[in-house]
Amino acid sequence: MSDSDLQDRLGPPAGAPGTGAKSRLFGTDGVRGRANAELTAELALRLAAATAEVLHTVEPGSAATRPTAVVGRDPRASGEFLEAAVCAGLAAHGVDAIRVGVIPTPAVAYLTGLYDATFGVMISASHNPMPDNGIKIFGPGGHKLDDDVENRIEAAMAAVENVARPTGADIGRLHDAPDAAQRYLDHLAGQITTDLSAVTVVVDCAHGAASALGPQAYRAAGATVIPIHADPDGLNINDDCGSTHLGKLSAAVRAHGADLGLAHDGDADRCLAVDAAGDIVDGDMIMAILATAMARRGSLTDGVLVATVMSNLGLHLAMTKAGIDLHTTAVGDRYVLEELRRGGYALGGEQSGHIVVPAAGTTGDGILTGLLLMEQIAATRESLAGLASIMTVLPQELINVRVADKHTVARAEAVRDAVACAEAELAGQGRVLLRPSGTEQLVRVMVEAPTAEDAHGIAARIADVVAAAGS
Repeated sequence: MSDSDLQDRLGPPAGAPGTGAKSRLFGTDGVRGRANAELTAELALRLAAATAEVLHTVEPGSAATRPTAVVGRDPRASGEFLEAAVCAGLAAHGVDAIRVGVIPTPAVAYLTGLYDATFGVMISASHNPMPDNGIKIFGPGGHKLDDDVENRIEAAMAAVENVARPTGADIGRLHDAPDAAQRYLDHLAGQITTDLSAVTVVVDCAHGAASALGPQAYRAAGATVIPIHADPDGLNINDDCGSTHLGKLSAAVRAHGADLGLAHDGDADRCLAVDAAGDIVDGDMIMAILATAMARRGSLTDGVLVATVMSNLGLHLAMTKAGIDLHTTAVGDRYVLEELRRGGYALGGEQSGHIVVPAAGTTGDGILTGLLLMEQIAATRESLAGLASIMTVLPQELINVRVADKHTVARAEAVRDAVACAEAELAGQGRVLLRPSGTEQLVRVMVEAPTAEDAHGIAARIADVVAAAGS
């Protein structure tokens, strides 16, 4: 069926002229909501069915004779019924579902390409608390979907019940893939060449998708591994642990005398670190370490690192000193991925710990990031603190200001004047960033300055102007 035929059957895209404005179902990282409230089994089934209708075409040259989808999830209890609903929606619309079980998001992306699947589905809300869940969709080869494809899927949901469904032998089938985890581990093992036997690491698995595979991957590379928060029960994912709660990891690293600690989020597409003293090494610092190492090896394409506008000014200064060109994008790993693909670049990521190495994967991979970081410790025989010293983090203050109309306020003359005044005061020794929230009526005021006191004072002054303009 052609795209035009499908559109005739399903109607215009959401938000198209004549349809009336509506909020977009897809966010920057899939569809999310409170499980069994906003994100119901019915919604998951319709989303899967619509995805099957839009992405059903088998790629030319593929060995597959019918469309297939890789389906994985994190350990949340709600993932069980959502997985069942997704698989039902796929099978009812003629797509075979390859269930890979509890596994990291980057594993689903990798296996989508490895199994030559038509697309992949990951059921996870990443670092969000347990009551939430989400559905991420990867296209052929494990790449994230473009906005226009997501819009077509959302439009298809409105009328998918009216589409003729297959019967008999054309109904989709469900298959388990018992080799999936090992295939992913084998892939990870091939990404580093340095033995890690001299490295001792504490790994906070967030009671999430990395609970088994994270420690396994690090041990296979030779490291001595001390796992914590690696006993998921469906209810404890991200519960005061993982990449958004680093205190217990820091304490464990000091208690065990480890070389470093690594923290993953619920679906293991993020990795943050702490050094031997328990001090945080964030995504910016990890990117600085990896980018300079790749530049020395000649593998940093065009000498470019890709990061978002929220990366610390210290990263910009460190990369300039190292002769590396830093390209910035809007906030969200999807925008980093778009820039990496556009320029054919070799490394990108976010301060939050989404690090993308396109030669090894199509999305952020927390376990891979941990391996690459430990490889630098082993190869250079330098501490993580020593490696991270390449970058000096400027104090950063972020204030969220609730307003009536975020876009109008951000353009207000009084706000622009306040920002210009602050930039003149900083005189190149810091920066100001105003950004409307992508999901709420908020304007985010971010200031970096030589001291924490300066950053706080300048941000507070601008926030007051923003609040007055938005009242």
